[in-house]
Amino acid sequence: MADVRQTPTHFVSRLRLSNFRNYQSCALDPNDKHVVLTGPNGSGKTNLLEAVSLLAPGRGLRRANFDTLSKHNGIGPWAVAASIDTAYGTVDIGTGLEAAENKSGRRVKINGAPARSVEQLGEYIRILWLTPAQDGLFTGPAADRRRFFDRLVLALIPSHGTEVAAFEKAMRQRNKLLDENGDSSWLTAIETQMAGHAAALHFSRLDTIAHLNELLRQEGSDGFPTAFLQLSQSEELDAFQTSTELEIAYLEIWRQRRNLDRAAGRTLVGPHRSDIQVTNADKQVPASICSTGEQKALLVGLIMAHARLVKQMTSISPLLLLDEIAAHLDANRRSALFSLLNALGAQCWMTGTDQLLFEALGSEAQFFGVDDAVLTPINS
Repeated sequence: MADVRQTPTHFVSRLRLSNFRNYQSCALDPNDKHVVLTGPNGSGKTNLLEAVSLLAPGRGLRRANFDTLSKHNGIGPWAVAASIDTAYGTVDIGTGLEAAENKSGRRVKINGAPARSVEQLGEYIRILWLTPAQDGLFTGPAADRRRFFDRLVLALIPSHGTEVAAFEKAMRQRNKLLDENGDSSWLTAIETQMAGHAAALHFSRLDTIAHLNELLRQEGSDGFPTAFLQLSQSEELDAFQTSTELEIAYLEIWRQRRNLDRAAGRTLVGPHRSDIQVTNADKQVPASICSTGEQKALLVGLIMAHARLVKQMTSISPLLLLDEIAAHLDANRRSALFSLLNALGAQCWMTGTDQLLFEALGSEAQFFGVDDAVLTPINS
């Protein structure tokens, strides 16, 4: 693979934080090269990545409640502002805590105007991330894998997050009605809503898996193990090939299972119970029984492959946020990762405690020291 770095089509050229985590304020004006943040633990490196992750739909890489992000003993609500350079010009994005009383959501502005919806962010920026908290992804609960994979889907289909949220809201309403022995006609109405959202998110997941597996089959992972993904769900739902068929099947299953679900206190069948099964295709073994090092390498290879897929399908260079990425990769894997990043043509933000681990990036990165929420440029 060529080491010549490709220029990203979308990258952060300006970042401003106000009252965010341990930052009273922060100003950073990077160029299109990679951003490497090094410093001691607890200095604020991951907080910066989290701030950038909030430029995308969702709750960011820590999944924190928005009303917990403001600086302790700080003044005013938190805010993050950025300029995104694109092939069509610069776009200004701002987000922060909703200032209205009794609200804990966030507001989003694009070029100074309120966004139509948070999904509008996907028109200008797609973000993927890896954090140390995801290292146990293949051996942890299925909910973690669904959440991780839905982030991958979201990078391709910005409306996916809305479908997931709408399904979960309708499901909570169904569970409450079941608990209260609610009217069957109301249950049918809610289950109809659930079925539409369930089918949409199910086929978005399947479509993403198909494209990702095909890319991995054709291109491999260049220095990393190649993953193969499958969507696992209730056997009752495996045979349906169209959205309409699947919606009808869900409606019948939920109608028949009302008493069982009422007794359980929750809905037991649906896309919220699906799992993403990952196999190390090179060794033909489940990722869950691979060594810790192989699992980490599989995860990195999967994210890098998905980043290529996002760029191919959307013509937007995804922004990559890789927290403590180099510490658990050997020298060969670090070199392979840096080559992949350069060839991808994406701006990648990386953190670590040791600058020496990123030396191979050389002039392809800009280095900043972080110490107690203070950033200092470092000459590489």
